[in-house]
This record gives sequence, structure tokens and C-alpha cells, in this order.
Amino acid sequence: MRFNTRMVSAAALLGLTACGDGLNVRNLDVPDVARVLFDAASVEQAVAGLGPQLNNTQRASESVNTQAKIMADESFATVANFGMASRVANRSLISNELGNDNQVGNRANFDQFHRVQRLAFNSITAYKNLRAAGKAGLTANDENRMRAFAYLIAGQAVGYLTFAYDSVAVGYEGMSTTEIPGFLGAAAANAKAVEFLDSAVTIAGRGMTTMPNVWISGNALTQAQFIQLARSYRARIRAGAARTPAERAALPWATIIADATNGITADFTISINGTTGWGAGFDASQIYTPGGWHSIPMSYVGMADTSGAYQAWYATAAASRRAFLVTTPDKRWPQGTTRGVACTVAASCTGQQTINNILPAGQYIRNRAPGDDVVAAGSGESFYDHRRYGLGQSNTSVASNYVEMSKTEIDMLAAEGYIRTGNTAAAVTLINVSRARAGLAPVTTTGAPANTAGSNDCVPKLPNGTCGSLLEAMKYEKRMETMMTGYMIWFTDSRGWGDLPQNTATEWPVPYQEMQARLQPYYNGSLKQTAASTYGF
Repeated sequence: MRFNTRMVSAAALLGLTACGDGLNVRNLDVPDVARVLFDAASVEQAVAGLGPQLNNTQRASESVNTQAKIMADESFATVANFGMASRVANRSLISNELGNDNQVGNRANFDQFHRVQRLAFNSITAYKNLRAAGKAGLTANDENRMRAFAYLIAGQAVGYLTFAYDSVAVGYEGMSTTEIPGFLGAAAANAKAVEFLDSAVTIAGRGMTTMPNVWISGNALTQAQFIQLARSYRARIRAGAARTPAERAALPWATIIADATNGITADFTISINGTTGWGAGFDASQIYTPGGWHSIPMSYVGMADTSGAYQAWYATAAASRRAFLVTTPDKRWPQGTTRGVACTVAASCTGQQTINNILPAGQYIRNRAPGDDVVAAGSGESFYDHRRYGLGQSNTSVASNYVEMSKTEIDMLAAEGYIRTGNTAAAVTLINVSRARAGLAPVTTTGAPANTAGSNDCVPKLPNGTCGSLLEAMKYEKRMETMMTGYMIWFTDSRGWGDLPQNTATEWPVPYQEMQARLQPYYNGSLKQTAASTYGF
């Protein structure tokens, strides 16, 4: 952004022109926080409802998260919905013109994340006022739980805004319900998000009752578990704001390592579908629609292939690249050296194809039946779909688990920090955990070895045919385990690693609707674009 001033919304300015002789009638269309947050129970209920508001919008199909998956080659689509085809066609410019084709998705996360952080601060300020008036109704530990959770949600909401947008309006406890905060640049706003997560940890550390499992669907967090989760989010959000490899390198890696190694101890999942009120609209639903809504591009995960097909694909002109069979020892992929005959149950397939979406435990990717293939010559065409949540997607009336934050994601943040600070032995230990589950040979401090003695079947195998370094092995594991999880993880990682395809836009502008409401000129996305990719894409 090119300014950092306090502004007044257009609606507020209009309010200043009202005639003094008007009828004194309460306008019930204008939110009245005092009428909603009128006692301890109503405040706690408002805070308890923040979770699904944060979760459901970030995973909605119409979002910058969906667009970012396309830009980071985490997903590929030929349909025009949700800005997907337009991001395939043009990564360089984020149009912010009036009525642009992607205005709904560009705005959705911006609006909702700002609303969520605003409600979090309105709620804890309202309770503070109730306490000052002698109307507090929560025990000290219940109040700590409520306040810590509000700060946890606010920290995520602001942090995720900084992942995508160049500027963010950041609230604070005690802010007037009518105040319109000015903008901070993404880096400064990210620092505020970290401060909010600091507060969540500090407040929880004073003592808190166990969190009801509906606050974060399916998770009755104890004090210790809450603090572990908050520290994991703090590690994710610190790392995610970096726009360039230089900014990524300059992150406080010792601090990130400390948070990551004291973070979650297993995959953090949320219960979605059924009657939970929580969902994963794109990751665990929309991408399961055949006919061009999703396939897995081969740019990065194609490094799983040990047959040489990936290197041949890479050597082909980008516009002429076609789908190829991935032959790999990685059990997260379908096994076999042919597509084979399509079958219903993956475990009984003679080749790689499966008709349905239900895969064996530990397998995330299917080789679809040929009838569902979409011809799209270029880097996005492949035989493969992500189907990690196929069992739950097959029966959405029954609650199932979605991976909001994998243990591997947080371990790989620590591993990256160890690599950057010279403790490669510690990095090796962390990287080998998920590799062992996937059936891959353990890495050493020099990188990924062959999986079979006397062969060249290492994973990952780079475009030039060499086995990946320790850093590349870490990146491969993180990509495989974070695909269709969390929020903008592939995009923010690849942006910071310098891996995004050349000339990809690195951030979104403040949506034009918000700029108009503030009586400020709107603008297109910045000209900040990525340099040449690590891999030459």
C-alpha cells in the first residue's frame, strides 16, 4: 500500500450529515454490540462461535486460497469457476478493476477474516466492560479460556490476511465498536498477528479450563494442548508472510524452531460434515467433482517419479507437456508401472487406476479412470487427483476428519530452521519420520539416497535427474503432507523458497470495494512478481 493513515468509512461520513431534528428511532439494521454482548454468557457464546467462521471461509471454494493453489501448482483446473482458469492463464496480474471476473474470490477472505478479528476483539472488550461494571459471570479460568481463544482466532485471522494481501486493518482489545482502523503493510500486520498469538499463549498459561470440543470441532483441548496448538500457529504464521527468499532466510529461525518443537504432537484435525457446522468446501468436496475441476500438476510432486518420465516431461516445451505415469516407491501414490485396468477398490487393482475415491490408509493420490481425464496439454495435465479425504467425502452426512495442520508441516518448519542454522542432523531425524511411513529410504545429511541398492530410484529426483538435497527432501515431504491442508501453505512456502513459476504475483491488493468504502482510489495488484524459479519453471 502507498499510505498508512487512519480513515473513516463512507457510511460513517454519511452519518455525520444527519439532521439534528430527525426522529430519534433506533436503526436495528446497524449492529449494536452492547445489545448482543450484554452478559457473560452471550460474550462466551460469541467467542465460541468464532471457530467455524474462521474455518469455513478459508476453505470455501470462492477464496484467494483456491486461487493460490492454482498459482502454486498444488492444483490445476480447466473450468472458469473461482478464478481457477484465469489464474492458470495469467499468474502475473491480480486485476482489481471494478467488476473484475474474480472480485468475489478476491474479496471473500479479506472481508471475513477482518470480521472475525473484529468480533474477537469486540467480545473480549465487552467482557472487560462487564467486569468493570461488576457483571462478570465467568470464573477466572473460564475467562482465561475465552480470552485466550479469542486471541488465538484473531492471530490466525490477521496472520492469514498477511499471507495474501499487501495491507491489513488490524484491531485491538479496547477498540471502539465504531473505529475504522487504518492499514498496516503485510509485514507489520504479521508482527501484530504474532503478538496476538503471544497473548493467547500467555493468557492460557495463567490457567484455563478445558476447551469444549465444539469450539474447534472435535477437539477438547487441555491447557497444555491449547498452548502447543497456539505455538504451532505462531510458527506457521511467522514463516508464511515472507515474500522473497531473502525475507524467508531472514526469519527468526531459532524462535520458529522453539515453537515448532514445542508444538502439536500429532496431526491436528477438525471434524467436518455431518451436523458439526464445520466444512472443507474445496479441499474435501469441490475437487472431487470430475470434469476439469481438479488434477494434480506434475511440476513439483512429479519428483516422486523414478522412471525418468518426469525428466522427459520437464525437457519438453511447456505448452506440449502431457500427462505421464508416475512410478515411485512412495506409498502416498498409487503403486505399479502401468495404469492397468480400472477397479473399484484400490487394494485390488492390478495397475494404478481406481474408479472411486476411497484409497488405502496412507495413500493420498489416485490415478483416475481414463473416462475422467481432461485433455489440457501443458504443465497441469496429469492422471492424478488428490483423494486423502475420500472416505469422508463419500458420505458427507457423517462427520469425518480434515487435516487442518499436519505434524509434518510443523516438523518441516523446524527442519528448515535446522538446515538454515547448520544443524542438519536434527533436520534428518524430523524428515525421516514421514519418509518412513511412506516407504522411502531415510535421508542423510547429504540428501535423499536411492530406495533400492544399486539403483537410481531416489525420491525426490530433481528435473536434472539428480537426487534431491536435504533441503529438497524436506520440501518434498512438506508438499506431500500439506497438500489440501491448512491455508495457502504451498503458495507461501514456494514464494519464500523461490520456487513459484517465474512472474507469479506474490500478493493481492486490498479489494476495490473496501477502497471505495474508505473513499480511497483502488488499484491493481502490485507489480511484485517472482524471479526465475528454483527449478526453471
